[in-house]
Order: sequence, then structure tokens, then C-alpha cells
Amino acid sequence: MKENIRLTAKRTLGLILTMSVMLSACRDKAGGGGLNFFSLQDDITFGAQVATEIENDPSTYPILDSAQNVASYAYLYDIRDRILSSGKVVHKDDFQWQIRLIGDDSTLNAFCTPGGYIYVYTGLIKYLDSEDQFAGVMGHEIAHADERHSTAALTRTYGIDVLLSILLGDDLGTLVQIAKGLSGLSYSRGNESESDMRSVEYLYQTDYDARGAARFFEKLEEEVSGSGPTFLSTHPNPGNRVEAIFAHWEILGAKVGETYAARYKEFQNNLP
Repeated sequence: MKENIRLTAKRTLGLILTMSVMLSACRDKAGGGGLNFFSLQDDITFGAQVATEIENDPSTYPILDSAQNVASYAYLYDIRDRILSSGKVVHKDDFQWQIRLIGDDSTLNAFCTPGGYIYVYTGLIKYLDSEDQFAGVMGHEIAHADERHSTAALTRTYGIDVLLSILLGDDLGTLVQIAKGLSGLSYSRGNESESDMRSVEYLYQTDYDARGAARFFEKLEEEVSGSGPTFLSTHPNPGNRVEAIFAHWEILGAKVGETYAARYKEFQNNLP
């Protein structure tokens, strides 16, 4: 009897998810964020599970020990706190917003899991020129979690069956595979544009120059050739991304903020 009820529930949820993904695809083509049938608690629970898997996989994610890099982590958490205090992060008090530094100078990337676990590669930090650029990228990644893009992207990437099995607890082994590939999770152009705009809005409420993310993209466009770094492969460029950030900044009032290039350089020099 219990098995029949479970099977019926599974089929019903599967039908709901199928319909939601179809609707999500239609909305995404129109530039929207799409529908998401993960609950907020699902994001929190799933993010914690993924974070545990990442911590247990040092070969894929060589995380720098926070106890041995106290000053570096304090610097990053200060930037995070400035963004969270902007008043614009919807799930400021719901998610963990934990930061982990990944010791890999060859990778220009950062990502944020569902539930707000933020991962930043040393390669990205050492590539950037100023604190406002880094804050712009962090704001972008925070926005992906805050707008709950990650679980929507996981649905597109791994399919309805995998999502369904995770929600029902039938395929916990898939969690390892997802954790390994999360740094390469690709978002839709609509999601990317939305995160860009949120980053501008977050930083505009601080003393940072809110165009930080645009400066990073400009640097990439000028210096990177060929296939580009991981960040560009996982964050598709709509072509007018920089212009859109500048336009949104102007709509907000075109306030010129601080870049904090000198103290960012000092932070870079203190990294392993």
C-alpha cells in the first residue's frame, strides 16, 4: 500500500516537474528566470549536502584552511557583509553565505551553490585589479543563489528524473556527481542578465563602484582569446553585458563609488 502511494506521488511530482520545466523554458526564451519547484527549504538542505561533498573532495576542490588563512578569509567576509547589508539580498537571513577559498591559480572562476555557499578560486582573485571588481563578481554569484537560479539550472542540466530522485531521496549517490560538476554549471542568458543587474543594485547601496562586474568583463574581453577561462564557459556572454550594466548603473543615478585598488593588491599579495 505504501509503495503504491509512493509510486503515485512520484508520478504526480514527475508530471508537475515536466510541466514546470516546459513553462520555464518558454519563460527563459523571453528573458525571464523561469519557474523553480524547489522550495526554499529544499535549496537550503540541498546546498548543505553539496557543500559537504565539496569539503570531502579536496582533489577537485583544494580548499584553503580558514584557520591558516585568517586574514584572507576576514577580508572576503568583510566584502560579503557589505553586500548583504545592502538591503537588497532577499534571502540574507535564510541562507548560510559561507565562503570557501579554492587554492587554484590556474582557474578564473567563482560559484555559489543553492543555500548560499560561496566558492572563489585564487586564480580569479589574482586576475582582478581592484576590490570593486571582485565585489561585483561576488555580488553576481550571490544573486544566482538569492534568485534561486542554481536549482533551476540543475533541472536543465541534469534532467527531471535526477531532480525528482534527489527530492525523493532515492538517488543520494548522484549528489557526488553534481558536487563535482557544480563549478561548471551553466546558467541561462536570462539568469546571467538578472544576476548582473542584482550585482549593480547590491553594490550601489555600498561605497563600492557598482560597475565592478562590468570592469571585470571588459578586462576579459580585452585580454582573453580563444575559448576563454572557465568563468566565460559557465557564464554565457550576451554580447551587450557591459553596456547593460552601465545602463542600469545610470538608471540608479550614476553614483561613482570606490575601487579600493591598493588594499586589494595587499590582499592579493598575502594569498598563498
